Amino acid sequence: MGAHVKAKALILAAGAGTRMKSNKPKVVHEMLGKPLVRWVVDAAHQAGCDDVHVVIGHGREQVEPLLGDCIISYQLEMLGTGHTIMCAADKFEGYEGNIVVLCGDSPLITASTIEHLVETHEASGAAATVLTMMPANPFGYGRIVRDAGGNVAGIVEEKDCTEEQRAIGECNSGIYCFSAPALLGHLDQLDRNNAQGEYYLTDMLSLLAADGLTVASMVVEDNDECLGVNSRAQLAVAGKVAQRRINDRLMADGVTMLDPNLVWVGPDCVVENDVELLPMTMLWGTTRVSNGCVIGPNTRLTDCAIGSGNVLEEVVAIETTTEADVTVGPRAYLRPGTYLCEGAHVGTHVEIKKSTVGPDSKVPHLSYIGDATIGTDVNIGAGTITCNYDGVNKHQTIIGDFTFVGSNTMLVAPVKLGSNVVTGAASCITKDVPDGALAVERNEQKIIENWTERHFTNKRTS
Repeated sequence: MGAHVKAKALILAAGAGTRMKSNKPKVVHEMLGKPLVRWVVDAAHQAGCDDVHVVIGHGREQVEPLLGDCIISYQLEMLGTGHTIMCAADKFEGYEGNIVVLCGDSPLITASTIEHLVETHEASGAAATVLTMMPANPFGYGRIVRDAGGNVAGIVEEKDCTEEQRAIGECNSGIYCFSAPALLGHLDQLDRNNAQGEYYLTDMLSLLAADGLTVASMVVEDNDECLGVNSRAQLAVAGKVAQRRINDRLMADGVTMLDPNLVWVGPDCVVENDVELLPMTMLWGTTRVSNGCVIGPNTRLTDCAIGSGNVLEEVVAIETTTEADVTVGPRAYLRPGTYLCEGAHVGTHVEIKKSTVGPDSKVPHLSYIGDATIGTDVNIGAGTITCNYDGVNKHQTIIGDFTFVGSNTMLVAPVKLGSNVVTGAASCITKDVPDGALAVERNEQKIIENWTERHFTNKRTS
């Protein structure tokens, strides 16, 4: 958490985002594996806001599950940003502090900028403070208009600008800090006398100024923080900025990247020093990679905990935990519930699900291990399958320490192999095997001599 700012946050997240051409509301779309609205919610929490309020509307059944302990209001008619504030006004009844208004589709805003905005607002004693930006090309943005004293008098949208106003370089970000009594006390003065027939929050600034109240401003240090996402192209642009921010920070903290443009790390991931992230590596969710690992290339880890000194090459892993000095790949699939103990090895074309592979044990290639517990220093031969599903229920396979499972063995669960067991290649094991035993299950091999000559000679001459 950051410093405890004297404010509550109000996030506007009710819009449809029609330019996304999607069945999902805009704020549900993900940037680096995390929904847009969660970036904003988390920034507000990190800034130390007392409460985080979110107004949702379009597709609210998809948005609401993402909001955790946020206080939710609903906008059932899309009547503009001013109307969005009206829909949450009752939640702030009697509140005398500050309200930071944020946009659910502006995921790059940082906690430090929110903190600074509130501090600037407090220091100025203003009724409202608008976060402004100075883009290289201001076209399309609302311009900040000031009075003779330099105070903000209002915001004029691009289409309504005079030639003189169009030359103004300072633009509206859509992010504000309001004194709650000033904001809520003027809501009933907003009107819909405009081409869109909507209540505009931007009109609030001119209403406050006309009432003799101070409207201050703060110019954002990095214009990228104010990037809004209204289309798939803008989502990609914002994602590239987030990727660069995170990767620059990781490299400064001692992470190696052969090409940082080809590494994607989600904002809630942790990567320790002396980790090497090779091209086409993606770390999503709450993944944590401990020091000294080499991850990639062509690897995707989601909600994983990776121990120190691991080497994971061409791996897809979900909700997997590994201890130290584990090697995986190339081309392995680790499904939820996989736990690889210290020194374990999982090789090529191996799939593991909800299983523990013990210390120094090996599943080198071409195997499926599901719902199994494998002991210490076990070798699983190529082509081994735990037959864990009977069509209705999943069953457990247990393999004891120092056991050698021969190639192409089928272990029909529920079944238990003791310690120091050996299974013959191509066996189908359906019964428990005691410690130190050899288990072989094969039909007797038959040899029919001269069969090939007789069989094919008849066919070739017919």
